Parts: sequence; structure tokens; C-alpha cells
Amino acid sequence: MTILAFPRVAHRYLDVDGVRIFYRESIPAEAGPEAPVLLLLHGFPSASHQFRRLIDAIGNHYRVVAPDYPGFGHSEVPLPASAGGTFAYTFDQLADTMEGFVKGLGLDRFVAYLFDFGAPVGFRLATRHPEWFAGLIVQNGNAYEEGLSEGARDFIALRPEQPDAEQTIRDLLTLSGTRFQYETGIGKPELLAPDGWTLDQHFLDQPGRKQPQVDLAFDYHSNVTRYGEWQAWLQQHRPRTLIIWGKDDPFFPEPGAHAYLRDVPEAELHLFETGHFALEEKLPEMVPLIADFVDRTWPMPG
Repeated sequence: MTILAFPRVAHRYLDVDGVRIFYRESIPAEAGPEAPVLLLLHGFPSASHQFRRLIDAIGNHYRVVAPDYPGFGHSEVPLPASAGGTFAYTFDQLADTMEGFVKGLGLDRFVAYLFDFGAPVGFRLATRHPEWFAGLIVQNGNAYEEGLSEGARDFIALRPEQPDAEQTIRDLLTLSGTRFQYETGIGKPELLAPDGWTLDQHFLDQPGRKQPQVDLAFDYHSNVTRYGEWQAWLQQHRPRTLIIWGKDDPFFPEPGAHAYLRDVPEAELHLFETGHFALEEKLPEMVPLIADFVDRTWPMPG
């Protein structure tokens, strides 16, 4: 009988500017302290738990670090500024917190996995600290106008002063809205575990959790205005890039994946017949691509 090696995964907290941030970190027994480092940046409305199977698959070979943003998962939920608190739930603030998190852990070089919200957070970090990025793995993380579906454009156009705009956002924060994000575009429903959307909804339904998501939704347009800046960064730095994309994503359709090749022509592009949460259905196909990419990208030059 063959005994497969699985990683030990530590579940920890780190104080970042007074906010308690939860994170998962694999302890790679095979590679030791010199293991390549991956920083996994999650999406909406999820948290680091969305990467559990990926961490189990690769965490014995790499040091994999997956934090929860403020207001997500097991991280602290500071009272939003919009509700009388002092924490502004904007993408700039998420990036500020993740910048502090990376510095707090002493990470100075990693391959970043950017999914959904992880793209605007990750690209903000990249423009501030290009020296941190050994490579990019982009999975349904958009940075191009053509990568926005009509539905996504309509959603991004919502503003607080518009009638029913906030209710439109809150309708997406329901169980049916969360399940829609997982199920739309899926090829084989029997491969989609219900745990993902169930756990996401558990956190969304906790007291004080929905207002941060409303605030972030109203701030999403700030990402679109910075697409040009991120594209210029890609052109200038030409990072080693792997693009793995569920092409039937209802929010970020296939053209958004191809668009990266304009700025990083050497990028590797792999499309899969699945939806937004592509890892849920296509993990067995994606893991070898991720591992091969990291092995060829690491160690850091010099």
C-alpha cells in the first residue's frame, strides 16, 4: 500500500495594525525551510478555506500562505467607517492590510495566486513592491475591460445614491446569490461540493458581516480605473505568469484571460470548461500546471 504524504497545515492569527488576521500556512516537510513560497489571495464572498484542497495537494512541497481579508472568514471584522467605525472597507485598505500581513510574516519573495478579489488586492501589492513577486498565477482574476461581463458592468456601476442599489448588492449576499456564483458554468455538478457556498454563507450571515461587503461592492469601480496602471506594470516587469481560467465564468468571461497576453505575451494560458470557482471542479487538472509552473519559476534569480 502506498502512503501519500500530506502537509501539516497551521492555522494562525497575526495582528496587522490592530486587526486580527487569520491565515493558513502549510509546513512543507519534504522541501524544508527553502521551499518555494506561494501567497494565495482569495475572492468574494469566500476566504482562505476555498484553498483547502489546493493546500493539501501542494503544501508538502511548498510553503503556502493563505490569509483571510478583514471582514472575511475567520479574520476580525472591524466596524466599518460607513457604520460609524474607523475601518474603511475599500480595496486600497484591503491591500494596506495585506501589505502589513506580508511584512509581518517576513515574506520577501513569493509566487502570488490571484483569484477574483485577489487580483485587485494583488496588483496593488505588485505596483508597490514588484521585488516581492517571483511570479503570478491568475485564476479568474480580472484586470481588463473586456474581462467584464455585462452583468458585472451593471453591478460595478451601482452607486450608493441610486435607488435600490444597496438592496441589489444585498440580494447577492444571500444563499441563492452565493450558490449561483459556485454553480453557474459548472460542467459536472456532482464534482461541486456544497461545502464552499455553505461555509461562505455562514460567514456572510454573521452579525456585522454584510455592510463590509456592501462597501466593497460600491468601491469596486476603483479597480477598473486602475486597470491601465496594472497593465503598464505587467508590460514593464513581464512577470512569469500562469493563467488558469474557468471560461464560463458569469462575471469574468474568457476574453479577460486572453487579454493578459497583450501585456505578458510569454504567459501560459489554460482554459477550462467550468465557472468562476474553477478549483472546485478542475483541481486535478490545475494542480500539475501550478506545480510545474512554480518549480520552473523558483528559485528567485540571483
